[in-house]
Amino acid sequence: MYNSTENYTTPEGSTNFTTYSVRMRTFELYAFSINSLVGLPTHSYVIWLIVKGTGTGVASGFFNLNLSVCELGSCLNSLLFVLFEWYPFMIILALGTQGFGITGRPLFQCLMCVERYLAVVHPVTFLKFKPLRYRVICCTAAWIITLGSCLCNLMILFSDNIILHAWFFSLQFILFFSIQLFCLSAVLRALKQSGPGERGRERQEENHMKRRAFHLILITTVNVVIIYVPMTISGFCTIMTNQYITAIWFPALLLFFLAGFVQPVLYLHRAGKLSCLCS
Repeated sequence: MYNSTENYTTPEGSTNFTTYSVRMRTFELYAFSINSLVGLPTHSYVIWLIVKGTGTGVASGFFNLNLSVCELGSCLNSLLFVLFEWYPFMIILALGTQGFGITGRPLFQCLMCVERYLAVVHPVTFLKFKPLRYRVICCTAAWIITLGSCLCNLMILFSDNIILHAWFFSLQFILFFSIQLFCLSAVLRALKQSGPGERGRERQEENHMKRRAFHLILITTVNVVIIYVPMTISGFCTIMTNQYITAIWFPALLLFFLAGFVQPVLYLHRAGKLSCLCS
């Protein structure tokens, strides 16, 4: 996914092409640097809050905990791509850790979306699978798949097959995007429906909680679209043109990085650690 190899052919000459390539590579380094410098402390703080028990606690925030750990791996991947400029031997770790962003992030986000879907649409089933042991089983399977993705990604990129690499992450994004979009849209429909006919203060409190949940799910839905749609479009453009087009790929990468900060910000907001938003 983070491949700066460019296979352009430009009639204007190699000088403009070289200048353009250097400029875009500089922008990529800035994006990687910001993602690592901001992401590492942010996700570390979220992990510390969950383990400490602040906010929703370890049990209810277990998927969020694993997502933050996976995001740390993705931020480490960005840092490795920056260090690769000075230490070429870092390329093995840089290519291998791409699986945290390609597979790990969407997989744990899917688990969170499915959990919300069950809690709202099928509450009886949710209560049945609410104990921590079921979350541990799901996260263990997710980590096995993520580590397998890291290995596959390393083998694909070392084979220098950009088409296979584009198919590899594009199909995953389509699958995870479809699952999340289905769950989130079902939750939004359920929240828009009126509940039982309480009166007075109980009705107002219920409506207030529903509005907050509706806005949270709506933000998550928009965030999912921003994360996966541009990257998927970039992947299919690579498949059709047999080259990474930086003008399409770089904005998608930037959105992918920025949207990754939405979940930790939402968690910090719920935990009351963002006073400016809480007010």
